[in-house]
Amino acid sequence: MNPVIAVLQQVNIEEKIKNAPDKGYEIGVFIGAMLPFVVLVALAYLMYRYNKKRN
Repeated sequence: MNPVIAVLQQVNIEEKIKNAPDKGYEIGVFIGAMLPFVVLVALAYLMYRYNKKRN
């Protein structure tokens, strides 16, 4: 089930940037693509820090 979801969620960023109307849209696409990774890294760090202080 997970591979099916992963395939459906894939977004072709190069295609979106190629068809972008202006530079602002390109920046928005880039930020939108990177935001989930940044949030996950921040969440992992906060969980690590919380558990390290708890021990």
